[in-house]
Formats: sequence, structure tokens, C-alpha cells
Amino acid sequence: MPSTPPPIHDPLLQTAPAQVSVQQAAAIAREYFGLDGSLQRLAGERDLNFRIDAPAGSRLLKLSHPLEDPQVVDFQNGALLQLQRLDPELPVQRVYPAADGACRVWVEVDGQRMLARLLSFVDGLPLHRVERRTPALQRALGTALARLDRALHDYEHPAARRELLWDLQLAPRLRPLLAHITERGQRALVERALDAFELHAQPRLAQLRAQVIHNDLNPHNVIVAAEPPEQLRNIIDFGDMVHAPLINDVAVAAAYQLDTDGDVLAPALTFIAAYHRGNPLQAAELEILAELIATRLLLTLSITAWRASLYPENRDYILRNAGQARASLQGLAALPRAEVQARILCACHEESPA
Repeated sequence: MPSTPPPIHDPLLQTAPAQVSVQQAAAIAREYFGLDGSLQRLAGERDLNFRIDAPAGSRLLKLSHPLEDPQVVDFQNGALLQLQRLDPELPVQRVYPAADGACRVWVEVDGQRMLARLLSFVDGLPLHRVERRTPALQRALGTALARLDRALHDYEHPAARRELLWDLQLAPRLRPLLAHITERGQRALVERALDAFELHAQPRLAQLRAQVIHNDLNPHNVIVAAEPPEQLRNIIDFGDMVHAPLINDVAVAAAYQLDTDGDVLAPALTFIAAYHRGNPLQAAELEILAELIATRLLLTLSITAWRASLYPENRDYILRNAGQARASLQGLAALPRAEVQARILCACHEESPA
């Protein structure tokens, strides 16, 4: 009989972010970063984010959750700095120092102590607003993620092995959250996907190569040009980075490339093949990729259902990916496992580096 998963405990997801007004954020930007401009608050899950439009250009002021470990903030900054150093043309966020030269500063607002950072902000179109995603766009995404993973392959940090609910490796711990999925058919679909992860993928993960990965290449975290959308302008939000099997990064991103009309796998295969060409995947990794893709989808459905129950006032933002995840998981579940495996292997074989 399987052991009972430990209780879910993630203070950053169970505790609301700090309360900071636009005026207070503007004062922080001015005092610590010497930046004046108009501010606009943006959506976020754990942190507070403010777009600053200044004469010198736009920036993003990020105020970390008061409970955030400073080591985690340093972990994110270090990764961004390594990407900038090793692949300066890769379109990812840039870190800007404060007036004292530090990449993050402590600030206090109404008794709330938190870390402030200044990052780049690039205008463009969030990928989730692109109605038609072409194969060229999927190839661009796969190529960019391959470059990102190559640049981070030797990155080490004490915070890299933190526990994170969005880490695919910890999926079995989420079984208690399935109770928050109220629709019975959807809950059964998620349970079957979790069973498949435990049977086929989980026993093999420890033998796979692992490194620091972005872990959240979803369409809200990719900025593209309005025309043509195949031009990537920025990869953002490194808040879910973790040390994990490399193939997990591919699975997370591919979960958002499934088609809910027609051939569910086709666009994801284009993305996977492009990644494989830039950062070749191993046979053992490809063999369980289908289960890992499904696992990302079940994480989305279970974690967001739970968090929507905690924060009904932020329900729309929290559940923004749930509908797509449900449809994608249904489409993937309708295909025989052997067929999905064969098509993934075939796509990668056709795109194998010369």
C-alpha cells in the first residue's frame, strides 16, 4: 500500500504577497535604483511586479515575497548573470544593479521587509495572446530553451535543490490537492496521469542527468514580437528554477505546445525536435517524456485548483492556464502510450544533429 504523502506546506503560495502601492513602489525605485518614471502594477503569483516607464527605457521592479529566502533571490540573479555572460544574445531578462552596486536590496514598507530587484522589461506580445502559433515559432522556442539549458548546465547554487511544488519530481505529494478539483471526470483524469507518472517515470528520474532548469516556459513567460511573432523578444520569470532532470524542462515547455484541436501532439513534436537539435536528448529521457508532459498538466490543474480555493479574489489569474491544461491532458490521454513514444522518437531522429 503506497505511503501517505506528507502534507502540502508552501508558505509562499499559502501566504498573500506584501501590500505595496504604486506610489510606494515608485519611491523604492527612486531611492534605491535612481529611477523615475510612471509605474504600472503587473500580475504575479508570489512576487509584486511593477513596470516602470522611464526616459531611458522600461524596467521591471520586482519585490520578492516577504517570506522568500534571500538565497533563492541570489540563485535567480546568479542564473540570469550567467546566461548574460555565456550567451549574451539569448533573449532573457537582464539584472540591473542598485545605486550601491548590489543586485538586490532590502526595503521595508509598512513593516513589511522584502527584497527589491530591477530587471529589464521588453515590450512585445505575450505568447499566450498569439492566436496562431506556427511551426517556426515552436522551433524558435525549442531552440531558445536548448540554448538556455546549455548555458546553465554547470550552474550551481545552494538554493538550487530547494523544494518546490512545481517540481515534477515531487508530483506524488500533490495527491491531497486533488480533492480541490470538484469535477469528478477531471479529477479521475488527473489521478490516472499521476498513477502513470509513479509507474513509468518516477523510478527512472534519479538515473537521468540533472541540472538547474527554468522549469516554467509557459506562454505567459515568453514575449514575442507583434509581427512576426516567430521572433522571440524575452524569456521571463525565473522564479520556479530548480535543480532537476534536464528532460523536465522540455516536458514543462512542451505541455503548453499541445494542440487542443486536431493532432494534439504535432506542435509539441516540432518544439521537442528543435530542442533536441540544439541540445540532444538521450533515449532514456525521451522514453518517459510523454508521462512528464502529462505530469506538468496535472500539476497545473491540481495546484491552481487548490490556490484558487485559497485566494478566490485572484481566481482568474491563478486559473489562467487551467482550461488549456484540461483539454491538453484529455487529448494526450486519448493516445496510446506506445504511439506517443514512437512519434517523439521519430521527430527527434529526423532532427538529430549532423
